[in-house]
Amino acid sequence: MDATTLAAFLAVDLLLVFTPGADWAFTISAGLRERSVLPAVTGLIAGYAGYTILAVAGLVVIVASSPVVLTALTVAGAGYLVWLGWNVLRQPAALAASEETAGASRRQVMLKGAGISGLNPKALLLYFSLFPQFIDTTGGWPVAAQTGLFGTLHMTACALVYLTVGFLARTVLKTRPSAARAVTRASGAILIVIGVVLLAERLAA
Repeated sequence: MDATTLAAFLAVDLLLVFTPGADWAFTISAGLRERSVLPAVTGLIAGYAGYTILAVAGLVVIVASSPVVLTALTVAGAGYLVWLGWNVLRQPAALAASEETAGASRRQVMLKGAGISGLNPKALLLYFSLFPQFIDTTGGWPVAAQTGLFGTLHMTACALVYLTVGFLARTVLKTRPSAARAVTRASGAILIVIGVVLLAERLAA
């Protein structure tokens, strides 16, 4: 695989990763609520690791071509995002309190992160629509190896960006409790809006 193809893929992928969405909202909320943002980001990456495995195995094509499976995945993902957003709105982060007692165990935070990325149909469509554009079937690399490489690059980009977002949210807002609560409420609202939009798009399709 040539360097030009990798550079082109990274350019497009980073543009998508830097676009705020459910992952950003969850990372910011975790950065304000928990002692460390690492469990939240680990969970998000775990969800994408599952998609990478599916893509390498070729199952992503089967899932993406099944309207029933996609609809079920969309409804589940949208409902999960709305539920998380509602919980965030009910209990906005208070940074001083989160320093004393963690709001949830590391395992719970990781599972929430994996649920957000793993149940997001946008991620499935990302793997299905973006990856094939950069696959070279005439080159020396097997398609599975190329897919695995793209998946690894995507997960690495997500990890670096989300860790930075979570760290900045915690550091910048550390001395601004009112701003922290406002940002957390905004994150909760974003999760709900994304969930509703995903559901509306699927029902309108």
